[in-house]
Amino acid sequence: MDPILNVVLRSLCVYLFMVIAIRLFGKNQLSQLNAGDVVLLLLISNAVQNAMVGPDTSLEGGLIAALVLFVANFILKRLMFSNRSFETFMEDDPVTLIKDGVIDQKALNRVKITMDELEEAIREHGIESIDKVKLSNLEVDGNISVISWDEKNTQTRYSRIKRKNKRKYH
Repeated sequence: MDPILNVVLRSLCVYLFMVIAIRLFGKNQLSQLNAGDVVLLLLISNAVQNAMVGPDTSLEGGLIAALVLFVANFILKRLMFSNRSFETFMEDDPVTLIKDGVIDQKALNRVKITMDELEEAIREHGIESIDKVKLSNLEVDGNISVISWDEKNTQTRYSRIKRKNKRKYH
């Protein structure tokens, strides 16, 4: 087999494997990295490097592998943009946690967020109590967004935070 084609096919296989693995193990784990996550990413990159380039450790082989990864990622993003069902497969919809000051306990249980975590997120937005929250969502990237009732003029305020401990909820 042609060495360049070999690098292309190996790189595509590794890319597809990584996309599927991140989907299965929780893509939200990657939205805020701790020390363990950084070590894991470094080890994974080292583990799959040889799988992508095989015996070709030349500059050309590395550049071809990188190019294939960029192109595969570009195609994946285009597919997600143009095909709603594929996008839904890759990223779930946001989950409403609080609406008009009422907590959706079933949603909290499904996404594995404790009351303490939810209350912490609300306080970090400068909101005293849950009954002052108009809307709070767990976004697809692991952020908790909050829209509060503005007591001065019925406008709403929007802010976002990163959860410290991301959880898979798919």
